[in-house]
Amino acid sequence: MDGKLFLVPTPIGNLEDMTFRAIRVLKEADVILAEDTRTSAPLLKHFGIDKKAYSHHQHNEHKATSEIIKFLKEGKNVALISDAGTPAISDPGFFLVREVIKNNLEVECLPGATAFVPALVNSGLPTDSFVFEGFLPVKKGRQTRLKKLAEEERTIVLYESPHRLLKTLEEFAQFFGEDRQASVSREITKMYEETIRGTVSEIKTYFENNILKGEFVICVAGKPEGKKTKADKPIYKK
Repeated sequence: MDGKLFLVPTPIGNLEDMTFRAIRVLKEADVILAEDTRTSAPLLKHFGIDKKAYSHHQHNEHKATSEIIKFLKEGKNVALISDAGTPAISDPGFFLVREVIKNNLEVECLPGATAFVPALVNSGLPTDSFVFEGFLPVKKGRQTRLKKLAEEERTIVLYESPHRLLKTLEEFAQFFGEDRQASVSREITKMYEETIRGTVSEIKTYFENNILKGEFVICVAGKPEGKKTKADKPIYKK
């Protein structure tokens, strides 16, 4: 009988968010793959999981995947964890899942911790329809993506790093309008968790004068019906 690939979410800050099922699956797995074994080691030790984790990250996943598929075909169960949250959500995992499915092997993803869901629910913005963008392109394609998002009518959810937050909010003001409603959450589930709500301009002013530390999730209201944005205006080049 073939083995199974398990995708196991891990806490994004608060260790109490680890599920009983996640602990059991990791204890029973024949092989544990981790984005960074230095990060996973204290977590495994905390929950009494006495097993070595093997590195599986964006720089080695293509090379390692064939070996993992071999393990699965030998009947071994493999568990994948990322540094925090659910694997394959802005973390390694997608390529492995796709290749495992191509080989007609079974994949099971456990429910659990992820940053964007609590940030969205806590934002006060519409949750019935939304688009998750992960991280915006750093350079190439960034302005093109922003122009497209300016026309998006669903709530927009994305991740951002501390050193790019102010730049991103400035770009949102430029492309979406300073008065577009938004929400920024940082350090979700951790001691200094906070969520700042208001217009893009108000939130930018707040973070210009307060701590820029931790992991950030930005939620932005979709384009109001009938309202024009910068993306609607023709661009003339001299």
